Amino acid sequence: MFSYEDIVNSRDRIKDKVYMTPLEKSIYLSDKDTNCYFKLESLQTVRSFKIRGVMSKLTSLTDEEKEKGVVAVSSGNHAIALSYACSVMGIKNPLVFVPKNTPKTKIDKINYFGASVEIVGNTFDDAYEYAMAHINDNDMVYVDAFSKDEVVYSGQGTIGIEIFEQNPNIDTVLVPIGGGSLITGISVAAKHINPNVKIVGLQTKSCPAMVKALEDDVFYETYPSEESVCEALVGGVGEIAYKMGKECIDEIIEVDEEFIKKGIAHMIKKEKIVAEPSSAICVGAILQNPDIIKGKNSVLVISGGNIDEELMINILNEY
Repeated sequence: MFSYEDIVNSRDRIKDKVYMTPLEKSIYLSDKDTNCYFKLESLQTVRSFKIRGVMSKLTSLTDEEKEKGVVAVSSGNHAIALSYACSVMGIKNPLVFVPKNTPKTKIDKINYFGASVEIVGNTFDDAYEYAMAHINDNDMVYVDAFSKDEVVYSGQGTIGIEIFEQNPNIDTVLVPIGGGSLITGISVAAKHINPNVKIVGLQTKSCPAMVKALEDDVFYETYPSEESVCEALVGGVGEIAYKMGKECIDEIIEVDEEFIKKGIAHMIKKEKIVAEPSSAICVGAILQNPDIIKGKNSVLVISGGNIDEELMINILNEY
């Protein structure tokens, strides 16, 4: 699908366009036997790791492709990244499709950076189907969020290189799984650098799409979801992520929605870090089962910080 060398090439293209985000130790989740760190992708310009994959893709386009215009479908963060990246690179008239459950905070940011937004369907899978029909009828370039573009996956994998540059002693990496580009990219980089590193994926119990895909040996491009605070983690899985899943992911943990909410509150009240639900799932997993990181040098990939304001207030009042 793609290799460590592809990730290195991606990094060369985007290194002056994205932040090397901090790797910060948590004093609350660490103890004398355990070192737990946050990889703070929530501090990227667009408050999400998605900027890496988007920049990787856009910097690979020809001038002719840029002139056609670009399209994306997203639950929010990918669309924000595309809108911002196009404004920086001078690519005109980007178009994004988002589902109705996309937080207003994210839609506001998409609009701010200049992309046109169409809100369609009740879920990501609904919006995806609508967007694919539109793209097939128009000559524009599709910037894939997670399905089968190895250039996007390679961009996400640059996080893995950074982690081991910042701390070569890491032995466990916890990564949220939505479509799967993040965990796949990180794993390819991390396992090249340290073949013994353990890559742990995290999914909400409301939508364990990757868990079931790997258990059933079925590519679930779409997947039904119960109600979830993690709008970025619901829906189907990416084709590349599915095909590479068994070699890239050592374990997947399903996290209860209640613990995800507690993870959000912990991050804000204790760590003083704003994390959206789809990244606070990392902390939720540890609150649900502290033994996951016991005695290890672990990294929690805090993939984004674009939390809806009303949701954040409600959770802080409840927990």
